Amino acid sequence: MTGSFVFDPLLPWAVIAVLGALALGGAALALWRGLSGWAFRALAALVLVGALAQPSYQIEDRAPLTNIVLMLVDETASQNLAERAGVTAEAADRLEATLLARDNTEVRRIPVPDGEGDAGTQLMTALSEAIAEEPRGRISGIVLLSDGRLHDLERAPDLPAPLHLLMTGQEDDWDRRLIVRNAPAFAILGEEVELTLRIDDDGAAPGDALTDIEISVDGSEPETYRVPVGEDLSLPITLPHGGMNVIQFTVPEAEGELTDRNNTALVQINGVRDRLRVLLVSGEPHAGGRTWRNLLKSDSSVDLVHFTILRPPEKQDGVPVNELSLIAFPTRELFLEKIDDFDLIIFDRYKRRGILPSIYLDNVRNYVENGGAVLVAAGPDFASADSIYRSPLAEILPAEPTARVLDESYRPVVTDLGARHPVTAGLSGSETWGRWLRQVEVTPTEGDVVMSGISDQPLLILDRVGAGRVALLASDQAWLWNRGFEGGGPQLELLRRLAHWMMKEPELEEEALWAEATGQTMRIIRRSLDEDVDSVTVIGPDGQETVIPLTEETPGRFEAVFEGPDIGLYRLEEGDLSAVIGLGPAAPREFVQTIASGAALTPLIDSTRGGVLRLEEGLPSVREVRAGRPAAGRGWIGVTPREAYETLDVRQTPLLPAWLVLLLGSGLIVAAWLREGRS
Repeated sequence: MTGSFVFDPLLPWAVIAVLGALALGGAALALWRGLSGWAFRALAALVLVGALAQPSYQIEDRAPLTNIVLMLVDETASQNLAERAGVTAEAADRLEATLLARDNTEVRRIPVPDGEGDAGTQLMTALSEAIAEEPRGRISGIVLLSDGRLHDLERAPDLPAPLHLLMTGQEDDWDRRLIVRNAPAFAILGEEVELTLRIDDDGAAPGDALTDIEISVDGSEPETYRVPVGEDLSLPITLPHGGMNVIQFTVPEAEGELTDRNNTALVQINGVRDRLRVLLVSGEPHAGGRTWRNLLKSDSSVDLVHFTILRPPEKQDGVPVNELSLIAFPTRELFLEKIDDFDLIIFDRYKRRGILPSIYLDNVRNYVENGGAVLVAAGPDFASADSIYRSPLAEILPAEPTARVLDESYRPVVTDLGARHPVTAGLSGSETWGRWLRQVEVTPTEGDVVMSGISDQPLLILDRVGAGRVALLASDQAWLWNRGFEGGGPQLELLRRLAHWMMKEPELEEEALWAEATGQTMRIIRRSLDEDVDSVTVIGPDGQETVIPLTEETPGRFEAVFEGPDIGLYRLEEGDLSAVIGLGPAAPREFVQTIASGAALTPLIDSTRGGVLRLEEGLPSVREVRAGRPAAGRGWIGVTPREAYETLDVRQTPLLPAWLVLLLGSGLIVAAWLREGRS
């Protein structure tokens, strides 16, 4: 039990002070005037002023509360390197026993696991939560058992007690790590992008000047190079194909380094085309010609060269050529010398008139077989004797005209195969599409019929020829959709997909396998024209194989979800198809820097006068220190006794009860009156 004097004033202290000053002034005036009762007056005023303050003697029955020591134990991934996990657990057990052996002490042991995702070590977050759950007035010390590598220092709380770091790791630890900078998410095909690589040795490294690095693209056999350590390396890269390109850099594990988890880096770059170069050859002016031109010119990524035959050679009307021709069209340059510069050639209602000799058209055939793309938009010309089919292009065209032109209305329909083909899949609502008014009858010889017209006659046929691609649209009426005839139709989307398929964009391949990653989860996607596909074999970073069955989600699209157990490069295989994908960072945040260090925590520790000690030098002893004094030294750490208590009972005894105030006050006033009355 403890006793103390307390006050419970009836009036504000300022008012009591003013009244006391007035009473003191009155007593001083009485003394100055020589009144003999001034002393009694002063004592009476003191009693009355004291009564207003209501002094009491308070006795408290107190129960002492224990001091709390917070002990945070780092159990993140970097603490599993070498022997850190065992050393940390043993030190935590011994330190907890030492603290509990002290009088009036409790220990809150708080394990700190890996943060969600790739958040790393969240020591300060865990410390903030622990402090919030305990009375600050009872926390006498905070001890961190960690390698000192944390990733949330900005969340450090206001600390009520000394903070100490008992650091794991060894003085002679060293590690080699690979860093990739300036890795863009997108790059233009055919243009170089520059990556910056750096290989750093941290800790007590052996001082190697050179090391090997292996570079692999899309899981191919890696190529090995000898590179310097500790220098920035500029690596120019030209992407080999469109779509996702996965580049893996690996530095072989060196003898004695802590881990190889930070020796690999994955860079995933999406290859995109800068410009689409299109050559549009119009055989004659017609209503759809301007539609083709406007459609292609509306896309800022398309460079269009439009070749239109305004005056065929057989037309003789006497008008001088210099009054009709704007410029002499460079047919030889386009079709012989520069043809490989184009990504797509479109023949719109073109027929043979001697303007393009057979050698030019034969060069177009070679262009397709070597990887080019040709789209034929056929009109009545395709069924005539001068049809472009009656040329070297017949070897690559997927259908033969029957010489019939069907002039009747119909609605284009996506075929069953077309519902699975990426060019036409998902183009629903054909019952509401506007009608077309003409179709050329053709007999398919190769390729896939993805749209049909009158009496299920082939309307759109797609084919692969050599390394290139060919599409035949057996109608010149697609422009009706653009004009909104009877509601129109998806002309823009259809032609966009068609052009991208012919450009071999990966997302429009008929037979394709790829995966999309979200954290450690990948969605495996297989597109096929077949009704059934085999299971996909997933090969993890450790070489373990997992067979994943696929489910058809939409026609021609099969999917499955796979949770990758490890971070790294995964290879997917199904038949002749393969793909690679990286899950998570190749070097998780926990392994970016692995050498134990207290540098990040030192400013915070110094502000509480705590210390940083290595566990390899032994477990420090624990001492009591007063608040504000140094709380750590060689071989010891300090805790500050808080002397907190809980009040069980309070008793107050008034020093000036009302009856005593009345008795003393009236007595002293009467005494002053009597004293002065005798004078």
